[in-house]
Formats: sequence, C-alpha cells, structure tokens
Amino acid sequence: MKVTLAYGRNGLSVNVPSYSTVIEPTHLEPIENDHEAVLRALRNPRGTKPLRELVKSSDRVVIVISDITRPTPNQKLVPWILEELTHVPLENVTIINGLGTHRDQTREELCEMLGETIVDTVRIINHHCQEKSELTHLGTSSFGCEVYLNKEYVEADFRIVTGFIEPHFFAGFSGGPKGIMPGIAGIETILTFHNAKMIGHPLATWGILDNNPLQEMTREINTFCKPDFLLNVALNGEKEITQVFAGELAEAHGIGCSFVKQHAMHKCDQRYDVVITTNAGYPLDQNLYQAVKGMDAARMIVRQGGTIICAAECSDGMPAHGNFIKILEMRESPKKILEMIEDPSFQMFDQWEAQRLAMIQEWADVYLYSTLPDESAQIAKITPTKDIEQTLSELKGKYGSEMSIAVLPLGPLTIPYVEE
Repeated sequence: MKVTLAYGRNGLSVNVPSYSTVIEPTHLEPIENDHEAVLRALRNPRGTKPLRELVKSSDRVVIVISDITRPTPNQKLVPWILEELTHVPLENVTIINGLGTHRDQTREELCEMLGETIVDTVRIINHHCQEKSELTHLGTSSFGCEVYLNKEYVEADFRIVTGFIEPHFFAGFSGGPKGIMPGIAGIETILTFHNAKMIGHPLATWGILDNNPLQEMTREINTFCKPDFLLNVALNGEKEITQVFAGELAEAHGIGCSFVKQHAMHKCDQRYDVVITTNAGYPLDQNLYQAVKGMDAARMIVRQGGTIICAAECSDGMPAHGNFIKILEMRESPKKILEMIEDPSFQMFDQWEAQRLAMIQEWADVYLYSTLPDESAQIAKITPTKDIEQTLSELKGKYGSEMSIAVLPLGPLTIPYVEE
C-alpha cells in the first residue's frame, strides 16, 4: 500500500507491505474560526484575569515565541495578542525569539514566522544564551546550577509566552514552561537541564510529566521569573489549530497536556522489526539534530536489534552551527559517544541530542532518507538510504519475508508505546 510520509514541504510517497501497521494521531478537525477561538481564550483564561485587563498601557510588554524549528502558528497568535492589547503602544512591545541554543533567524525567516507586518512594526530580538550581557542572574537552582534568563524578559513589566503542545522526548510535553526554560535561558542553565544524568533518566521521556526531572526543572526555573500569561495551542497533522489554552502557566499548560495526550499517544500491542518514521515534515525536519525526535518516537516500539528508517529532509543540514557535528566526530561509535558524554568531566552544549541519538543507535539500527550527503549521515553513524522501498526489501533478508513493520507518517506527532 502507498503511504505518504511528512517530509519537507511536499511529502514523500512510499510503498510498504499491505500488512504494515500505520500509526497516526487521532485526526482532529481544525477548531472553528481559530481567530475567534484565540480571542475567546484570551478573554476567558484559566486561573487569571483576561489579558487586556492585566496589561496597563504604560507597560513594557515582552512576547516570547518559539523559533523556526517549531510549527507554532505565531503569524496568527502574535497579531491576535496585539489585537487584545491595542491600548499598548507598539513601541512598548518586544518579541523575543526563544532560540535556546539554536542560531539566529534571518529577516526572511522571521517574516515566515510572524508575517512581514509584525516584522516591520514590532521590535524583535533573537535570544543569545551565551551573551552574559544579555542575561540576568536570578539565583541558584535546586538542580545545582546558576539561573540565567534573558535580561529584557526579566526587566519587562508584563511577560507573555506562546507555544504549542506536543509530546516531547525529554520533557514529557512541549509548550508551557519550556518556552522560557530552555527557550530564553543562559547556557549554564541549559547545560544542566540537558546534562547526561537528566537526559538518561528513565522518566525523561514522551508523555510523562510527574517525576520527570526535566519537567521539574523547567517548572522550577519559571518560578524565578514567571510569565504573567500563557498562550499555547494544539495542532493537527496539517498544523492547524485544534484547541487553545490560555491563562496561568501551570493550569493552562496542564489542561493542554491532558488534551494532547488523549489524541497523540497510541498504545501498541507489540514491538516491530522495522519502524519507518519522519520528523513531521517542515519546519520540524529542517536538520538531523531535530530529526532525532522522530527516531526516538520510533524507538518506543521497535524491538531491540530492530531497524528504524527515518525520512527527514534536513534542508538546513546537520546543522552546521552548534556542536552536534563536533560531538559526533569525537568518537567512532554510539557506545563510545555515550561513554564520553556520561563522563562527569564532559560538558558541551548540544551533547543532549548526540546522547539521545546514541541511545537510539544502541537499541536499533538507523537508516536515514534525506538530502544530506552520505558523508554527513556517516558522521552520525547512520546508514544513508536513497530508496526506502529497496531498503525494506533488503531487510527481509535479516528479518524474514513476514517481518513486522510499523509506519509513523507524522513522526513525533504520534507517540506510540508498548506497556511492558
């Protein structure tokens, strides 16, 4: 049967055996009139007063957004927030692009994310986690690090954070407090959040909030300078808004996580020999670093010693910025990379993604269909493939003619799991 995988902007069709199990999130129709739905949420928020009543006309307002590697529809959300804040002069508003450790966005990318009108009329800054002059020290975390957040965020009179909620492979769910931590945190704080012990914790995984150390830390860091208002959304496979969550950070995010868990988590009765996955297409599959999420979703249901085939366009490369490539080049095997990262003396930003990739590779073989040159895939200890159907045919020699196959066309937008 033919299956369309979310790949880049246009998708990728592949033929798989008819007995393959295709796993997708429960399809939800987009919410009726998303503009009105968002305005209703801003006017009837959870756990706090309506947004307009909370903000004075003299307030310096910051709106924290997620960067271009996330599909948050900020081209809609930000103008609609400003529609509620017409009493605030635009010169009093700053949008902070929550890059975490990622690269700056170009003007063209910001226009894609926010619309040209917003880019031309509202001040926008890219967060720089390593620039001490752009950070404020707020104290010491119980997790053993100093807490630094973006200075303009801390000094603002009113703080709004946006985002979208999906299962997350470290923190249980995205959105909510993650917009601030690691979105606009300092590098020292981010490194602790992503250290080997945290990433390797058995409860630091998809769909788990309680006793998940990363979720506990992001919540704690938010208490040092809490956002005054949250606006998060849920999205379907077409990246359309299916529900809106607004108000007090913890209450609104908790309701959102419960909603998403109902529709995005899928219980399976067995593990599979082969799992074909994606990273949900553009903008999520822009680079291999991000595509690790789709591989990790597949890891949830592939058997030990099985095979993961990931289709991710990687139009932005590995990427070239950051330390991901450097770390992958430092050792000759996933096992050696894990040993290096788990050494308490080792600390380098981006190690968390290399660690998770190595954990996946220690569990299963990984193939990659992408636009990356073969050498790039090989640096990552991944086997490149130019033909998924041919790779499936070759794998029959390993697993037999009736090898079990699962397909995740939307990658980490569906999180399958097996109760064991």
